[in-house]
Amino acid sequence: MEEEEEEEEEKEEEEEEEEEKEEEEQKEAQCALSSLIHRVTFAPEKTQAMVVSRSPAAGPAVEGRLRLGGVPLPLQKAVKVLGVEVDRELRFDGHIKHIAKKASHRVSALRRVASFLDRGGKLLLYKAQIRPYLEYAALSWMSCAASHTRRLDSIQRRALRLVDAADPPDPPAQFEPVSPLDSLEHHRDVAALVVFHKAQVQGVPHLAGLRQPPRIATRSTITVLTSGDAVEVPRSRASQHQRTFVGRVSRMWNIFTAAVPHIQDMNTQSVKLVANRWRLLKPTPLRLVIL
Repeated sequence: MEEEEEEEEEKEEEEEEEEEKEEEEQKEAQCALSSLIHRVTFAPEKTQAMVVSRSPAAGPAVEGRLRLGGVPLPLQKAVKVLGVEVDRELRFDGHIKHIAKKASHRVSALRRVASFLDRGGKLLLYKAQIRPYLEYAALSWMSCAASHTRRLDSIQRRALRLVDAADPPDPPAQFEPVSPLDSLEHHRDVAALVVFHKAQVQGVPHLAGLRQPPRIATRSTITVLTSGDAVEVPRSRASQHQRTFVGRVSRMWNIFTAAVPHIQDMNTQSVKLVANRWRLLKPTPLRLVIL
């Protein structure tokens, strides 16, 4: 009996190995076919592989099984896609550290030339050379921990202290008031609402994956504001998922559309202006109620 069981186990293992080999061969064939169709040659040494999971066992389970052209692909802890470093746990802490370091160096450079510029010049230099680092692809990493976004906020505060420092004496006639600068969270929220309007209302094809089903509201109450443009909020108990683009913007969208009528008739620029005015009336940081 024991020998029969061992033989059956060996057969099952052999069958599993054969299935895995067939899957690998199919994947290699699909890759080769894709390269022929698109006339692209894939180089294994320029290809990165990463397992997205928080489980310590996920990486070893896949290690050595991913191949390209017969060459095994080593698994990376993080990969860079269009300038954004994506780690295996989707925490984006490495990316935030990188952009914070870059922006901090530029704030130091601004300090060296600040004495030669008036407030308007320093603010213009900050907007052109420093803030883009703090806001690049922000909607992709907005699920990062609040401690990381506070680090970026501290860099903006450092720069604004330089901007607000005493200017060289100028004649009163040359003084021009400079408008205050919005917070980084304000900019992220406005950008999120504009992108969601493109996906939800305008139906932009490449943003179809961001669309959410409309909410079927039975009544409006004081605590739950509803409108005809409200969407279903994804249910999740994980705080990181609640900070993702869809998790945050769906809650924010429902509050925004309840306060702003005729959202369906607005174009992108109109939504941007209205969203900016609406967000100015809200506190920062904006805490969204999890309903």
